[in-house]
Amino acid sequence: MTPLRIFLLSLATAVPAIVWGGPPHHDWHPERLQADYWIARWPDADRVVLDAGAVAAGNARLMAEDTSVRDLTLGPLRLSGAVVERMVTARSKLPTGSLFIAGGREVLEADRQSWHNSLAIDTIPAEIEPRWGLVVHRAAVRRFPTATRVSTTSDDTDIDCFQESALFPGMPVAIVHTSRDGRWAYVLASNYDGWVADESIACGSREKVLDYASRPGRMITAAQARTVFTPAEPTLSQLLLDMGTLVPDEPDWPRDKGVNGQGSVAAHVLMLPVRDASGQLALRPALLPWAADSHPGPLPASRANLLRQVFKFVGERYGWGSDFEARDCSGLACDAYRSLGILLPRNSRDQAVSPAFERTGIGADWGRARRLAVLATTAPGDLLYVPGHVMMVVGHESGVPWIIHDTHEGRDSVADTGSRGMTNGVVVVPLIPSSRSNGPDAVEQLTAVQRVLPVPGPPAAP
Repeated sequence: MTPLRIFLLSLATAVPAIVWGGPPHHDWHPERLQADYWIARWPDADRVVLDAGAVAAGNARLMAEDTSVRDLTLGPLRLSGAVVERMVTARSKLPTGSLFIAGGREVLEADRQSWHNSLAIDTIPAEIEPRWGLVVHRAAVRRFPTATRVSTTSDDTDIDCFQESALFPGMPVAIVHTSRDGRWAYVLASNYDGWVADESIACGSREKVLDYASRPGRMITAAQARTVFTPAEPTLSQLLLDMGTLVPDEPDWPRDKGVNGQGSVAAHVLMLPVRDASGQLALRPALLPWAADSHPGPLPASRANLLRQVFKFVGERYGWGSDFEARDCSGLACDAYRSLGILLPRNSRDQAVSPAFERTGIGADWGRARRLAVLATTAPGDLLYVPGHVMMVVGHESGVPWIIHDTHEGRDSVADTGSRGMTNGVVVVPLIPSSRSNGPDAVEQLTAVQRVLPVPGPPAAP
């Protein structure tokens, strides 16, 4: 494994070489792939454990205490050029070792120099007043200002090591720098920073951008939904909206008033940002079909709701850095919790150490019995961390915790003979293998447990 590959595997997406406890074929039970199976096994799963005020307070605590996230409402109003230069150079480190461009061509020194030159570090002024904008469609956050896919092997079509994350429609960003060709913006979002295609952002005043982002709206609760097709407003036609996207809506829109050539009686009217010909922000209505899973505001924060949400991803293909219109391990946790209005850091390395939640750190010297004792106390929704990966507990069966996770490098046992196959997607498996093997299992690699939803005591007697 190359040094770059090892580095990438530490970035909260791909899974280390851990033996997972997947069930053999003859013991496969499809009911375990259903949220209701696990909801029924947890007492009072529909109980709301955080009300809206508690969710807001938790998000505020995350913004105040966790350095991996930022509260855009508090700034930045101005930044020094030196600070921006450090941000850009820290994100846009030139990879070392052999690299390959999609199609198999090896990266040349000229490619590296071109990418470095595209950063336009020499154009950063001494002081910067950020421009502000709203993301207008699902947008990749890149390590360098280029859409070129770069991998560590000539035949790797999945892991693009320039892919960092994704931003979603309506998200506010502060733009602090521009690539040399003017086609890419270096943006600060609430939970990430990096290069985003300029065409993905509609610019407006700070006040207009933050006002839009603060409005109540309709929460997308489907794994993914799309606005209806319309030739009248092409940029809003079949616009992809991921789980956890909160979009201002117009619940009082007159039902006899059409939107983009279609009646609104069987749809929700969303107010979405668009980019005009000059790149400036405008707001336009679009229709979300009534049948698409959505909710007026975040879902109530119960374990049952969280399980119903996360199980909507079962079978989805793995997407490094939210590539392939999908998500990775930490993206899965973020999006499921976001649909309940709860914010998490973007990457698992930050999630694992965040001070904003009920954290149990697990020492490298802890024995197996002590680790198992901690796992026995976990509840549905708890997040388990091993180096470079996060898993969500869905319940316990026969004393074994079961997890849902989005895995690319992990391989699940599929036969009693010990043969293993690539998962490369979202699966539900027992955390502990049914039989020991030569490799470490997740119990031995566990570094932390984060409890986001509290486990309250029994309801007070009437």
